[in-house]
Amino acid sequence: MKTVNSTSLVIGVLAGVTAALLSLGANTQSSLAIALYAGSALPILIAGLGWGNLAAIAAVVVAGLISSVLVSPYYALLILVITLIPAAWLSHLANLARPASELGGPDDAMAWYPLSDILTQLAVLVTMGMIVVGLIVGYDQAMSDRLVELVLEALKAQEPLYNPDADAVAQFKSIFSVALPLIQGALWMVMLFAAYYIATRITQIAKNNLRPREDMPSTLRMHRYAIFAFLGGLLLCFAGGTLGALGALICGSFGAGFLISGFAVFHFRTRGKSWRLPVLWLGYLSVVLFTIPAFFFLLSGLMDTRRAIALSPTGKTTETKETETSN
Repeated sequence: MKTVNSTSLVIGVLAGVTAALLSLGANTQSSLAIALYAGSALPILIAGLGWGNLAAIAAVVVAGLISSVLVSPYYALLILVITLIPAAWLSHLANLARPASELGGPDDAMAWYPLSDILTQLAVLVTMGMIVVGLIVGYDQAMSDRLVELVLEALKAQEPLYNPDADAVAQFKSIFSVALPLIQGALWMVMLFAAYYIATRITQIAKNNLRPREDMPSTLRMHRYAIFAFLGGLLLCFAGGTLGALGALICGSFGAGFLISGFAVFHFRTRGKSWRLPVLWLGYLSVVLFTIPAFFFLLSGLMDTRRAIALSPTGKTTETKETETSN
């Protein structure tokens, strides 16, 4: 047991140092800042998914301390709430399991924490993290308007003839105040889940995964109650001001969760088709290039919120089966 704990601590420390270096690298490579910030979650997830909670906690503590010493406590708090803590919590949830018999399943199987709940909790964590960031940096309507003014000044510098009237500027500010938090929430949700997905694949290839491999296309959905959060955020968007920005953030985070589950449905329904690969590529490219098709994947995710629980035989294995529950 002591050897296992020592190994977990060492892995956690190494993961924490790596996460801190990645986040610090974002300060020097502005063009890759978002990818590096999100990438700092990857070492935490690998440590947690492969070596458990002790490794994940050690990684978070080490990364936070390094960031606090080399940059500032405020910077450390920022990366903790938006990257490190969510990553550690995701790995904790992914490793949760209980005897399937407690849920009415077979006696010789383990039931793993549903992916639908993991994805939904990630949306909650992203929303809360962005709210904390907004409080730390003092984000409000005035800051949003100032950002718009800076953008307009940059455009005027490049194109002197560009001179929008007051009504156009006011409309642009109104749209920007909603679009910015919506995009931030959605983008961070997608990138953190991508880090989780990559971490699961790495630990599976290394055969060090605590959670057995499962069929994501059939199990990756949002919890049905997440629909109410999404709709509530949508209504808040029309309130304007701080409430409108909060609603946009909720819409972005939870909407991205439904978008991800919509892609999972897309993968599931095209399974076994001869034309599957080109259609998948066209689906992803259409979203990246045109954005509008994302609405159809979002709608698909909203329409399929079933909650599947992965089951695996007692003992470590590499494959799981799924069962549905109405809980």
